[in-house]
Amino acid sequence: MTIFTIDEVRKSFTNGEVKEEILKGINLSLQEGEVTALVGASGSGKSTLLTIAAGLQPASDGKIIFDDKNMADMSSEQIRKVRASKFGFVFQFAHLVPFLTVEEQLMLMLDVSETKFKKQEQKREVNRILQLVAMDHRKNAYPPSLSGGEKQRVAIARAIIHKPKVLFADEPTASLDSKRSRDVMALIRDLTKTLNITTLMVTHDEEMLPYADRIIKMSDGLISPNKDSILELQGA
Repeated sequence: MTIFTIDEVRKSFTNGEVKEEILKGINLSLQEGEVTALVGASGSGKSTLLTIAAGLQPASDGKIIFDDKNMADMSSEQIRKVRASKFGFVFQFAHLVPFLTVEEQLMLMLDVSETKFKKQEQKREVNRILQLVAMDHRKNAYPPSLSGGEKQRVAIARAIIHKPKVLFADEPTASLDSKRSRDVMALIRDLTKTLNITTLMVTHDEEMLPYADRIIKMSDGLISPNKDSILELQGA
């Protein structure tokens, strides 16, 4: 099922008298239960596309259709509410609050996302999600005592605790070693399937691509033709 449609999206900036076009008409549909990876050289437009899709910056032209609504027609407050309740975010660094325990990080996210859980239900949901990411045994730990991989697992748990429909992951393994990177990507893939989330990920690490259902290669602000599947990209 298509849950997210990017329709002729363009983005440009004006630097003095020079207009620089970053995205040149992107068309892309995202499916429930799939991990879609955006790859490409630095400056190809992949991170710009992700931030526009996530409502973190506006497109210059085109449509972002989510839940049958064009986000370009929404007010900034409406977009904020969509981000808080329907989207989850994982970045290169975990950005955990250093003085909150693992459990408290997730409880805070439930409050921010305005979920309707009662306090006791919140605790049960936090424990359930921490079990999914294999961090329930560390729920009382503070971020400084966690390894890099553990911090990223907590960041993923925080990103999905409010049951988002879409997970945006921007270089989620860039700060990790190879083994922890594979573990994190396997976790993202498994959670995408288990929770039926739509995941859009930017990565430069080709070792992470086998964990994606679809790979979109970008070049100079465009999607490269005939490069929209893992088999084609890897030459299998």
